[in-house]
Amino acid sequence: MSLQMIKPPEQRSLRSHVEQALSAAIISGELAPGTLLTVPTLATQFDVSATPVREAMLDLESRGFVEPVRNKGFRVTEVSDEVLRELVEVRQLLEPPAMERLATMFPEERMGEMRRVAELIVEGAASGDLQAYLAADLEFHLTLTQMLGNRLLVDIVRDLRSRTRLVGLATMLESDRLGESAAEHLLLLDHFAAGDAAAARDLMHRHIHHTLGWWAGNPEQE
Repeated sequence: MSLQMIKPPEQRSLRSHVEQALSAAIISGELAPGTLLTVPTLATQFDVSATPVREAMLDLESRGFVEPVRNKGFRVTEVSDEVLRELVEVRQLLEPPAMERLATMFPEERMGEMRRVAELIVEGAASGDLQAYLAADLEFHLTLTQMLGNRLLVDIVRDLRSRTRLVGLATMLESDRLGESAAEHLLLLDHFAAGDAAAARDLMHRHIHHTLGWWAGNPEQE
C-alpha cells in the first residue's frame, strides 16, 4: 500500500493529515487488521518527523483503530462482526429518520454546494482515491446532519462513523459497486429536491446497510 500526503506547513496540520491518511487506509481495508505499523517507517513514508506520526498514532489508538505493541509499534485492530452490527444498528436508528426529516426542510440554496461534494465522492470512487472518497463522504453526511440544527446528533453520528470499518472498500475498486454506492449520494439529493421524505429515509437505510454488505466484503442482504 502506498500512503501519500501533501505536506502542510504546521505541525498540527501534519498530525491531522497523517491521521487522515492512516484512518482512511484502515477504514477501507488497505491496512488490514493485524498489520504492524512503526513510527520510523511511517515517518519515512510521509517524509515527516516522528512527532506528528507518533501523535497521529495515539489519536488512532484512542479511536480503537490501533493498539500498542511493546517495543515494536502499533498493530491495526480488528472490529468484530458483532461490534460492526451494533454500530450499524445504532446508525440505522438515527440517520435514516434524520434524512427523512431533512427532506421536508432542505434549504434549496445549498443544493449546489452539496452536489459538488457528492461529485467529489463519485470522482474519488472513479479514480480509486479512497482517501478522497472517504473525506468527501464524511463531509457530505455530517454537513447534511448539521442542517438539522442538533449539535448532539452531529457529534453522535461523527463518532459512530469514526468507529465504523469498511474493510471491503478497497476490493470494491475491482467492481462497479463503489461507483454505485457513490451515486447514491446524488440520488439522495434528488429526493431532497423532490421533497420525497420516504424515499430519502429508505435510501439512507440501504446506504448504511452496505456497511454489513458490500463495504464489508459480503453479499448484500436485507
